[in-house]
Amino acid sequence: MLSEECKRKLLAIARDSIAVQLNDKIEPRLDLESLPPELQVPGASFVTLTRDGNLRGCIGSLEARQPLAADVHEHAGDAAFRDFRFPPLTQSELDDLHIEISVLSAPVPLPYSHPEALPALLHPGQDGIILARGMRRATFLPQVWDQIPDPYSFLDMLCEKMGFDYDLWRREKLEVSIYHVESFEE
Repeated sequence: MLSEECKRKLLAIARDSIAVQLNDKIEPRLDLESLPPELQVPGASFVTLTRDGNLRGCIGSLEARQPLAADVHEHAGDAAFRDFRFPPLTQSELDDLHIEISVLSAPVPLPYSHPEALPALLHPGQDGIILARGMRRATFLPQVWDQIPDPYSFLDMLCEKMGFDYDLWRREKLEVSIYHVESFEE
């Protein structure tokens, strides 16, 4: 669990990363040594941007590969300017932008015997799910359960996000991992 101070710092890092890139068109430098030790350890995060309750960008990583603060810093800019689903953020959108950060636990493989058993093993609202087949994979954060509470529909849409037919998970056993998040927002 992150302290409230660390959560505030990460939210400030995300907003600053976006604001500096918006104004200067360059990625700002992050002074890791000035941050609390818990933000310097490797961590995986997703940064989700919304405006008026609508998704405006969401980018993250599933594995810890850099200090948590650097991960948030990088993904904030990516969510604002490099999420292929949206045009780059504009100055007029900045004041109305809402930032949510999700810090991920390490993914854990979810063993299951056959496709029909999978939905019963999921915990809606708690589990983030990663589906993988070959080189393709897709994830939904636990917060997505709020929009898709049915495990069958959740898995259908995750297969489509991965680029396959919605019912692939019903026809063959896929690689499945779960993770949890610590989520906080402005």
